[in-house]
Amino acid sequence: MRRTLRAHHAHRAHRTLATAGGLLLATALACTGTASAATAAVPAASTAAAAAAAADCRALTGASAQAQAVVNAACSQIGVPYSWGGGSIHGPTYGQDYPGGGPGAHDSQVRGFDCSHLVQYAAWQGAGIHLPEGSWNQAQWSGATARFSRADGLAPLQPGDLLLWGSNPANLNSVHHIAIYLGNGKMVEARESGTLVMVSDVRMNAQYAGALRVVGGNEQPPPNTKRFMTWGTGVSLRPDPSTRRPPVGTLPGPTAVDVQCQTHGEMVNAEGYSNDAWSYLPKYKAWISNIYIDDPAAWLPGVPAC
Repeated sequence: MRRTLRAHHAHRAHRTLATAGGLLLATALACTGTASAATAAVPAASTAAAAAAAADCRALTGASAQAQAVVNAACSQIGVPYSWGGGSIHGPTYGQDYPGGGPGAHDSQVRGFDCSHLVQYAAWQGAGIHLPEGSWNQAQWSGATARFSRADGLAPLQPGDLLLWGSNPANLNSVHHIAIYLGNGKMVEARESGTLVMVSDVRMNAQYAGALRVVGGNEQPPPNTKRFMTWGTGVSLRPDPSTRRPPVGTLPGPTAVDVQCQTHGEMVNAEGYSNDAWSYLPKYKAWISNIYIDDPAAWLPGVPAC
């Protein structure tokens, strides 16, 4: 049995920002900022400030266990550099050089997060909630359990809520920055190139576009399962751990799946990689090759043998 390709999966998942067209590219500049073109090195003073901020990064008012877990996951990344296009549900990754030069011009040398990938990481690691790519898509996520307008201000918000900024606050498709609320007017964010993940005051400026709540829905894995993301498109689900029988279903794209157990079965080869481990998905009453599970290990950690 051989390990599946991890770096490849991460790049498949979210490295399309620079080629998606002018409007999308402009929106993707969301968290670029104006700090410094030399982003590969973060000043020592910033590192010290981040260390001090780590102690203050926590839910500052009452929060559900699920919201607290989202906040804790985000706060665990305090001090990690900002990197344009960087980050995944598994943690920081090397980003992309901002094609316009200036701030972020060297972010391919920086291992870190941009704003939306920090939020995506925190939601997944903290609560098993899979948010889409891009701050503008996250702002419009159909799974939101509550939404708050600009006029609502901060009073109704709870720790773990997602704060939004857009070039046109009335149009969520213009959202270019997203952060996680901590309470008491504070937030944790990946703000701009040349800075670190930090605790900041919420900026109630002209671009503040409101907030949404992502916790509190039916997003928790069922008992005796563990949640993972898949990768790839058109992934077949099989009636047994092999490809010999016709599929019983197909995953059209990356999907959150709840795994009950795993076993060794037929060897599967995909894009030059091989794996003989298969996972059982009780929701689908079907098996999926572990080669299509987005995890660093071929044999999934924390999942029992069938």
